[in-house]
Amino acid sequence: MPRSSRRGTRRGSPWTGLGTVVAKETADHLSSARMIILEALVFLTALAAAYEAIRSIRQTIGESPFLFLRLLTLEQRPLPSFIGLLGFLIPLVAIALAFDAVNGEFNRRTMSRVLAQPIYRDALLLGKFLSGLLALGIGLVSLWLLVIGLGLLLLGVPPSTEETVRMLGFLVATLAYGGVWLALALLFSVIFRAPATAALAALGVWLVFSLFWSVIGPLVATLIAGPPQGLFGPRLAYLNTEQIIDRLSPNTLYAETALALLHPATRALGPVLISQLEGALLGAPLPAAQSFVLIWPQFTGLIASTIVIFAIAYIAFQRQEIRA
Repeated sequence: MPRSSRRGTRRGSPWTGLGTVVAKETADHLSSARMIILEALVFLTALAAAYEAIRSIRQTIGESPFLFLRLLTLEQRPLPSFIGLLGFLIPLVAIALAFDAVNGEFNRRTMSRVLAQPIYRDALLLGKFLSGLLALGIGLVSLWLLVIGLGLLLLGVPPSTEETVRMLGFLVATLAYGGVWLALALLFSVIFRAPATAALAALGVWLVFSLFWSVIGPLVATLIAGPPQGLFGPRLAYLNTEQIIDRLSPNTLYAETALALLHPATRALGPVLISQLEGALLGAPLPAAQSFVLIWPQFTGLIASTIVIFAIAYIAFQRQEIRA
């Protein structure tokens, strides 16, 4: 009987060796030339965007009480805003961390050796995912601290408690957004034995959601709910259907989360009827707690997407045959 088929009868916790896998894989990620190049790219472009935003903010420093939030959202041509750059680059970094996580072990013929140790498949796959998430989190926290330090140095004022809470929430949401793409790249790494194929498949899905989903969504909504315009204006059924389809994209969920957290005046993230605006203080900033309530469905959507994709990768990996 092959060693891999006897593994299910071995006694012990299925998470034996998880810490070892996480420590080893995280060290490999942080010391690899691939990660260093990606981190340099993200840090240089994001800091350039933040610096240009600070230069503009210093000229109008008394116009807004949320200077550090403007630092993240202000766009200065030709550079996009800080959050725009993160929304573009984080999926690329996450895909680069995981597209060869599993198939690379097969190609190096080390998978059977790893599983011959007291390490279960459960611990191996979860450890590879957690190590990628940890490496991504270390990079994001470092970048967040650098931006805060740059703002303190050039603006000369510290962020308020409200701004700090909102920026911390945005940091966690960015990590959840990266987790979706990390899980997707890990799934393709399990399905495809060629790392190049896995990378192209993950990048193809990213391109669909980032470039073509805004075109696909209205077409599908029209097929389901009918034409967008009715006799008395836009049809509510069409708008709701389009919003549901649009929110199937992690890019949309992340964009709406960033909008609510970094623009305190945001009071709704979907179609709003005139009757619902009666008595509302339009333009007045919401408390941070209310903004977190507003983005809770989007945030849980990102977490749920990560869990579902990882579960599919887990099932596929458990069904694969591994021979010495």
